[in-house]
Amino acid sequence: MITTAQFLQAAGWAGIATLAFAALAIIAFIFKWGIRFRLVGVTGFTGVLTGGLFALGLGLFTHTTVPGAVRYSLIYDNGATLAGIALPPQITESELEATLRQAGADLFSYGRLGSGDAKLTIRARTIIHPEAGVSQPLYLGEVTRSLANQDEQLRVEIYRDNLARLPKSTTEQENS
Repeated sequence: MITTAQFLQAAGWAGIATLAFAALAIIAFIFKWGIRFRLVGVTGFTGVLTGGLFALGLGLFTHTTVPGAVRYSLIYDNGATLAGIALPPQITESELEATLRQAGADLFSYGRLGSGDAKLTIRARTIIHPEAGVSQPLYLGEVTRSLANQDEQLRVEIYRDNLARLPKSTTEQENS
């Protein structure tokens, strides 16, 4: 992902290109070159490009990284108040909590549909196989946050009874 510093650096280079095209357009007008009006257009375009890169460099994108979170897949998102994520069945309670917090930060957006005091709920699930040829979805927890206030604390709920139903990894079985 491109950082804000890289956007600012690109804005600087685009600004230099804008000034170079502006100087070239002035020279073209002095010597009455045939491409002088095209150079005005190129100068205007690079000026708009510079302004956009500078705006992105102001820090419009912030990405929160939660330590201990595992990778998840977004499996459902209605664009409003409900989303679902899939997790691997070999997850611990601490990893689950960190991953729910990560998903709450990643999926928050002011552009989500919701009115008044709407809440975004993200449910985490995995698939277990209780017997051969049988797959069963198992909900492990959920996180709820406000759609109106970015600074509100996340409410994380872990379904410990479902978490206990997960198969033990080989290293956990050897240690017990």
